[in-house]
Amino acid sequence: MTDLIFDARRTDLGGFEVGRILPYVKQRMVGPFVFLDHIGPASFAPGNGIDVRPHPHIGLATVTYLLEGAFHHRDSLGTSAVIRPGEVNWMTAGRGITHSERTDPGPRATGSAMHGLQAWVALPEEDEELEPAFAHAGVDEVPAWEERGVSARLVVGTAWGATSPIATRSPIFYVVATLAPGASATLPNEHAERAVYVLTGRVTVGGATLTAGQMATFAAGDAAVTAEGPATVALLGGAPLGPRHVWWNFVSSRLDRIEAAKADWTAGRFALPPDDPAEWIPLPQGR
Repeated sequence: MTDLIFDARRTDLGGFEVGRILPYVKQRMVGPFVFLDHIGPASFAPGNGIDVRPHPHIGLATVTYLLEGAFHHRDSLGTSAVIRPGEVNWMTAGRGITHSERTDPGPRATGSAMHGLQAWVALPEEDEELEPAFAHAGVDEVPAWEERGVSARLVVGTAWGATSPIATRSPIFYVVATLAPGASATLPNEHAERAVYVLTGRVTVGGATLTAGQMATFAAGDAAVTAEGPATVALLGGAPLGPRHVWWNFVSSRLDRIEAAKADWTAGRFALPPDDPAEWIPLPQGR
């Protein structure tokens, strides 16, 4: 049975909207997932695109997965990488990193589409101050399988005997699956906390019906998702890590660490991406 069903909230990120799923007032985390945004589906007219200016993170790893479109990731480690559909970007912030995300000149000139998910994964307390790092998995490196109308890709973690090549710091699973009408996907039951989010279509879970933009969390035991028509879902969860404080782009088990990060960003003590240093997002005021 489902524990809780709730809707994504529309949030403007400056020029385009996302559906913010986590954190939710009654569901702050699912396993180590502290944050989940549904990007799009969106279409950009010629001359427009994504421009997320350099900004900082601590105490987490970001996970990006696209179904449509592309954008350019740059970070303070000197990473410069374009992510495309079916690929995975995993950026470990640890003690501190900055990054930007922008549409490249080619698709900006012609117009482009964008659809995907971006998540934040909390790090275990002993790993919150790790050295920052970046990992990328190409389309052919992401475990994928098709069976009985379900086409699934393991973004990170472990599920159904498969393991992602992306190294993680705690038990986790994150699967994006497309389902043909009537097809069912069973959630892996080896993980303590689990959820399903519907990107497109309509599904039934635990006797309830979910439509695009809704998440359901699950109690322990067997659970399955069945598509009423063509549908795309994200299945995710893992081991709980304990409560986390989230302020702007900072995640930590300690409030004083977030205060230190705020002071460091204001004082310019975070390095900026070497090939995108001209502008940055200022610390929000009054929060």
